[in-house]
Amino acid sequence: MFGENAKNVPESDVVFSSRVRLARNFNKYPFPFRMNEKQCIEVIEKVKDTVFSTSYAAAESFRFYDISRMEPIERQVMVEKHLISPDLAAKQTISGVIISKDEDISIMINEEDHLRIQCLHRGMQLNRAWENCKRLDTMLEEKIDFAYDSSFGYLTCCPTNVGTGMRASVMLHLPALVMTGYIKEILDACSKLNVAVRGIYGEKSDASGNMFQISNQITLGLTEEEIISNITNISSQIIQQERTLRAELYRQNSYRFEDRVFRSYGLISNARILSSEETMKLLSDVRLGVDMGIIKDIDIDTLDELMDITQPANLQKITGRSLSASERDIKRAELIRDRLRQRPKTKG
Repeated sequence: MFGENAKNVPESDVVFSSRVRLARNFNKYPFPFRMNEKQCIEVIEKVKDTVFSTSYAAAESFRFYDISRMEPIERQVMVEKHLISPDLAAKQTISGVIISKDEDISIMINEEDHLRIQCLHRGMQLNRAWENCKRLDTMLEEKIDFAYDSSFGYLTCCPTNVGTGMRASVMLHLPALVMTGYIKEILDACSKLNVAVRGIYGEKSDASGNMFQISNQITLGLTEEEIISNITNISSQIIQQERTLRAELYRQNSYRFEDRVFRSYGLISNARILSSEETMKLLSDVRLGVDMGIIKDIDIDTLDELMDITQPANLQKITGRSLSASERDIKRAELIRDRLRQRPKTKG
């Protein structure tokens, strides 16, 4: 996902990423939680054979990872990079994932459903994510008999996914809505519109760093295009409110606004110990400063990358060894200081 420059994608000042995920199941196999080892292997091999026989696989340089043989820290790295779900990382049974070279496409195998096809892009690019998912889904369906009912649509393990099997979501950075307290009104309104609001890693996660994931709750009775349109329209309204509040907060007290931003900038640039929680909060403030044009010497791509690589598992992967919580906090601060010293300068 970080192959794309933030300046070149729509709404990147508020929208961190867009994702479309499709749930699919084999017609003649039980759902994963009911499958035996032989069936799990058969599903994986069928998916691999189908995916890697397409020209699309060669173009995207897909690679298969056997989740059941990966170390826990390697699994968690994939979770932190939004390539697999926490549920797949915790699986004890035979499962896997196919990931593209650019890490914008992943196909989870034997998670809650036999297949979870995911396309992830920076900024507001739901339509692009849907087109890529649809293309891959069509290729798979040519060789795999998916569980489908003419009345209900695609059949899934969880009833809330029945129908299109689609989850369309956008990750929004909403510091102004949080600062003013208006975020509660947004959450209440989304609930009434059958839109789910979750944290940075989806279901059961917190809104760390003022990041909120907005996604559809209903998959039955709507077409994929209608779901995309609904989430796009709701997100656009939230984006506009966030921008309006940012401008208003700055207008009301520019000194206080800039002081918050530059204090966070100074702290994150010089701290010797930083927890994950504090890092996300500081990165949120600095990102706000960059998006508002207050901080001019940091590339937004550097900040977005730091948001991922300073997470616990990624830190340990970079270090090459297991770290205690206190060691991670020291290494995190060191990594951030180094990256900010090496950062590309913005122009203007």
